[in-house]
Amino acid sequence: MDEENLKKIEQGVRMILEAIGENPNREGLVDTPERVAKMYEEIFFGLREDPKEYFDIIYSEDHDELVLVKDIPFFSMCEHHLIPFYGKAHVAYFPQGGQVAGLSKLARAVESVASRPQLQERITATLADVIMDKLNPLGVFIMIEAEHMCMTMRGIKKPGTKTITSAARGLFNTNDSLRSEVLLLMKD
Repeated sequence: MDEENLKKIEQGVRMILEAIGENPNREGLVDTPERVAKMYEEIFFGLREDPKEYFDIIYSEDHDELVLVKDIPFFSMCEHHLIPFYGKAHVAYFPQGGQVAGLSKLARAVESVASRPQLQERITATLADVIMDKLNPLGVFIMIEAEHMCMTMRGIKKPGTKTITSAARGLFNTNDSLRSEVLLLMKD
């Protein structure tokens, strides 16, 4: 993020503090606009990258069975309120022709897609589409479980409520037993 945009964020934060009745010049808040700008630069890094790049290197391996990486922690910011939501992503795919990705690349893709103002549904679908596009597997299944602070801190105020989204592509759309197997493994 360039210096001009960081300054815009600082000005915006200063204006918000004033609008809620705070004094942005008081001791505890003097550096807050700058801290928030730097934080936004860090947590929204996903806006400056393409998650497909994590799958530019694919390995040929004699493996044609399910690959599942589960409980990948993530956080994101709800695009409706700019309040965090966080949880776990579970990423499964069925390789085709032995084409597999490094396991850490799956976690990095989750992090990249989540690190922007987002909707949980979009994260789920985007991950499934990226993996289908880049790995050309027989199928992909993504499940995300998250707690949304916009439901905890405001509105209905129901802490602990989880939202679960899923996206199925390829075999996971057509093979009920394979889909049941992956769901069972994700829930363990």
